[in-house]
Amino acid sequence: MISYHTEGGVTKPKICTRRTSAWVRQVAASHGKTIGEIAYIFCSDEYILQVNNQYLGHDYYTDVITFDYSEGNQISGDIFISLDTVHSNSVQFQTEFIEELERIIIHGILHLCGFKDKQPDAKAEMTRQEDRAIALLEKPISK
Repeated sequence: MISYHTEGGVTKPKICTRRTSAWVRQVAASHGKTIGEIAYIFCSDEYILQVNNQYLGHDYYTDVITFDYSEGNQISGDIFISLDTVHSNSVQFQTEFIEELERIIIHGILHLCGFKDKQPDAKAEMTRQEDRAIALLEKPISK
């Protein structure tokens, strides 16, 4: 099951959750994974900073934090996404907000599939996998 929530006073982005969930399942399957329990939590910068401090001991803002509860080939986890940072990134990278949101939504799933992004080679592979996943979309996930 894939669920969508908000925290930190943000409004849920205008995405088609049915299309998004189908896409997430498709991407997971392309990596030999099935979906268990996935919770997307859309939040503010301040909320994700609090999560980053409390659970990871990091004192900085980020666009996404993924907590992995996967077992075997079934992926499960909580994926926190700062809509503030997604918006800032879309401005910085000169993309549409929905395009950046798609990238971050799938970024969390790719972490659950085992992809990392801390080292330059791993980061480059993560970007390739994001691009591959985005190419699977027939149309944007927005409503």
